Amino acid sequence: MNRRLAALISGRGSNLQAIIDAVTTRRLDATVAVVLSNRSAAPGLQRAREAGIETIYLSPREYPDRDAYDRAIAGALQAREVGLVCLAGFMRLIGRPLLDAFPNRILNVHPSLLPAFPGLEAQRQALEHGVRVSGATVHLVNAELDAGPIILQAAVLVLPDDSVETLSARILEEEHRIYPEAIRLVLEGGWVVEGRRFVRRAR
Repeated sequence: MNRRLAALISGRGSNLQAIIDAVTTRRLDATVAVVLSNRSAAPGLQRAREAGIETIYLSPREYPDRDAYDRAIAGALQAREVGLVCLAGFMRLIGRPLLDAFPNRILNVHPSLLPAFPGLEAQRQALEHGVRVSGATVHLVNAELDAGPIILQAAVLVLPDDSVETLSARILEEEHRIYPEAIRLVLEGGWVVEGRRFVRRAR
């Protein structure tokens, strides 16, 4: 698979940094070709510039609807010959034009053990439900919210005195660890999607 990555961000880009670090230390054999944001002031854009990575800001307000915006994103990434798209805190739903442009080649990391607690504030949802274990999930993106085939997961114990902030911090550590590893697995190939499952074939 083409090892040129794009990262889509909306905020600070801490998972972007984890990917950059994995590439820099050669734990991940890939190149971060471009970082794109829907927010001009996203701190992650500065992270990318400091790493010498091209950045793009595309304002959703300049497009008539979500599909037009997603087509613009797809066009920008295809022009840069991107092979894999990594959502790293991109706070927008991915629509059909982008999914069709990169079928089974868009990844996302989510702060829960999916399918539990999809959507926003997953850590708060976990605490409110009283679960004893939460965690992080990297999955392929499909048309359903946080419902694509799961590539990797990591469990995080929920402590009796946890707050949203303390639980989020421990989950984020696991996100940083498993996201580059999941990218590596996808780039290596030898996998298929069977129904809702990401299945690695024996070599």
